[in-house]
Amino acid sequence: MNKRKLVIIGGGPAGLAAAMGAREAGVSDILILERDDRLGGILNQCIHNGFGLHTFKEELTGPEYASRFIDRVKEAGIEYRTGAMVTGLKPGDNGTVTVTVMGRRFGLEDITAGAVILAMGCRERSRGALNIPGYRPAGIYTAGTAQRFVNIEGRMPGKDVIILGSGDIGLIMARRMTLEGAKVHLVAELNPYSGGLKRNIAQCLNDFDIPLMLSHTVVDIKGRKRIESVTIAEVDEKSKPIPGSEKEYPCDTLLLSCGLIPENELTGMLGASINPVTGGPVVSESLMTDIQGVFACGNVLHVHDLVDYVSEEAAQAGKNAAAYLNGALRAEGKKHTLIAKNGVRYTVPASIDPGNMEDKQIVRFRVGKNYRGATVKVTCGDEVLSSVKRPVMAPGEMEQVILKKEVLTKLPEGADITFEIVE
Repeated sequence: MNKRKLVIIGGGPAGLAAAMGAREAGVSDILILERDDRLGGILNQCIHNGFGLHTFKEELTGPEYASRFIDRVKEAGIEYRTGAMVTGLKPGDNGTVTVTVMGRRFGLEDITAGAVILAMGCRERSRGALNIPGYRPAGIYTAGTAQRFVNIEGRMPGKDVIILGSGDIGLIMARRMTLEGAKVHLVAELNPYSGGLKRNIAQCLNDFDIPLMLSHTVVDIKGRKRIESVTIAEVDEKSKPIPGSEKEYPCDTLLLSCGLIPENELTGMLGASINPVTGGPVVSESLMTDIQGVFACGNVLHVHDLVDYVSEEAAQAGKNAAAYLNGALRAEGKKHTLIAKNGVRYTVPASIDPGNMEDKQIVRFRVGKNYRGATVKVTCGDEVLSSVKRPVMAPGEMEQVILKKEVLTKLPEGADITFEIVE
């Protein structure tokens, strides 16, 4: 059986940054396992710009951003395997983890790892998960599949397009399809707010006069061999279609952009606790799951809005994994549980042990609706730890609060810390 110090599952932006974080923290034995035929993950098909403003202080395309981290990994001599599908993950003896991986070049192999970082990314919700009635004709794609067709394979999914869901990939594909000569009739969104970044609404819809219909959804699909039309209806506050509001739109393509789901089949196989809101594992301040030696970062943990934040978080996961391997990370301590309520949907991390912190801890979260002029309030009992007024908050954009170690160490041991929105 192959023995490795650190195994990283996923060679996208999170896995690459985690590998560099661990290497810079002193781990020499690192193996990245990537199921695709090349490193870079989803960034390889994201040929639009807007990446890297925080990390590199300049605007890059997705492939450019990925290539910078790939070059760093290669220069550092970090070993990686492409075409490597991880099929099994289970706790081993003496705090190790057994990783089962298979590939065309090396067959089936079990690897014993001293620590594992989960960086598998996320996937799109399919039509089957959306319960859309009607036939199952050709011409229905997730927005990410359409993006791969156009940007990597050079194929157009169709010419007359309706997009369901206003996630960022859907918004970007509305622009991309338009630039390639297709007619994008509209973007329908079930919720009364968009799920994408405001800048993407402006640059991808408003600049091309593509309507965004909030509180609308697809209620019927027509067409036998190829989609011929979709029927869209307005929905009420309970997301139920309003009778009489239906309107039929001829089209040959329906793109689904209805949210992303962390790729966590392996996490469940491992037995780690899953947050029902994010769909990702529950982690502590060190980004370690409740399975010793298993860390998580990037979109497998919770869906991020910017890849720069993925890289930042993943680098910290790599650094923490190194501390764990060196025995500098205490597994048992007096942790503060973070409670999300009143508009805060979740927090990452879910708990904090001040003994494992550096001088500060970033807590990231998303809100459940649009807010204007509301305050993010963080309390422990009657003590206010942070109170920051935000001009605008939206579900499509991550928020964060920074907590200082000097403040947390003065709190009662094990006391809960509450995050909420005060309007």
